[in-house]
Amino acid sequence: MLAAALAASNSSTMNVSAHLHFVGGYVPSDSKDWRTIVPALLVAVCLVGFMGNVCVIGVLLHSAWKGKPSMIHSLILNLSLADLSLLLFSAPVRATAYFKGVWDLGWFVCKSSDWFIHTCMAAKSLTIVAVAKVCFMYASDPAKQVSIRSCTIWSVLVAIWAVASLLPLPEWFFSTTRLHAGVEVCLMDVPPMAEEFMATFGKLYPLLAFCFPSLFASFYFWRAYGQCKKRGTKTQNLRNQLRSKQLTVMLLSIAVTSAVLWLPEWVAWLWIWHVKAGGPAPPQGFIALSQVLLFSISSANPLIFLVMSEEFKEDLKSLWRWMITRKQPTASESQKTPAGNSEVPPDNAPSPESPASIPEKEKTGSPSSNTEKTEKAQVPILPDVEQFWHERDTVPCVQENDPIPWEREDQETDCDK
Repeated sequence: MLAAALAASNSSTMNVSAHLHFVGGYVPSDSKDWRTIVPALLVAVCLVGFMGNVCVIGVLLHSAWKGKPSMIHSLILNLSLADLSLLLFSAPVRATAYFKGVWDLGWFVCKSSDWFIHTCMAAKSLTIVAVAKVCFMYASDPAKQVSIRSCTIWSVLVAIWAVASLLPLPEWFFSTTRLHAGVEVCLMDVPPMAEEFMATFGKLYPLLAFCFPSLFASFYFWRAYGQCKKRGTKTQNLRNQLRSKQLTVMLLSIAVTSAVLWLPEWVAWLWIWHVKAGGPAPPQGFIALSQVLLFSISSANPLIFLVMSEEFKEDLKSLWRWMITRKQPTASESQKTPAGNSEVPPDNAPSPESPASIPEKEKTGSPSSNTEKTEKAQVPILPDVEQFWHERDTVPCVQENDPIPWEREDQETDCDK
């Protein structure tokens, strides 16, 4: 966002005699408290937002790897990537500019700082509109499986970033470094011939990047929530209906949170661009607070996913278990081969109990054996009869040291025969 401050005519440090638009997060300030508190808050926001967005991106990529990616998951991934880009590249620049109080980050960073922030924020705003549209399509018929090709998903994402990068392009043209009162500053240097154009840009840009997308997203979310509420419990697919309602409420919370936290920055924007000569400038505390709230959006979004999405919680647990199982070696890999046993059977060698180790003759068998097995299977033998013949076959014909040999004479006769 355009971090601008209008330096008053009685400024002791800058001795500024006219209103200047400072950009890139550079705000001349005599207060050491602001130069310490604002960087500390930005560092805390970066740490929380970085961990949260990394978790969200990891879960979404893991889900896409397991199955076919959906449009809603792709748009949420786009939101998280924009948040992560802001926290990695823009928030440190703002914290450094506030902490030092002097711009020494170079001409390129000054020129691209506000443009990059506006590009990411505009991409998030347009992504929320697309999310609201897809959410309404899903809420209209939760049981219907919407199949969207990967080419369509990539086309939507490329279109979002192309439009988002073109909207704040005037900031790239007119942001530059300049020596002022012996100090190098980063400011918006608008030539007289472009003043009218930039005045129009200052009015139109909030409408295109914030107001219109918020209205469209609110419209689609309102219709989606109405669809969820109208169906009630009469639908047969109650589970899909509940998931649709939870998804709508969660995405609506994302949109409302982003709009509320982004609103103070737009107030500061309009105040700076439309202040009259000699009019009151925005307080430095208000500008600093609006910038901190702007970056806190990137930390709030992953927290909303964690709190309100049961599916996201389950996917996060699944990802954690998958990461743990990949790190732990298996038992076969951890066991080392003894030094004496240098011969190791090949991996494709059949085990003793495997079917591959049985000879083909034993597996196929002869035709007679197959016939005998078939007859045995067709004529079952009763257990009592089988036990009777088994006992007769196992009775010894000759028994030595028999105390009553006269009772075994018949058996001996049969054995002689």
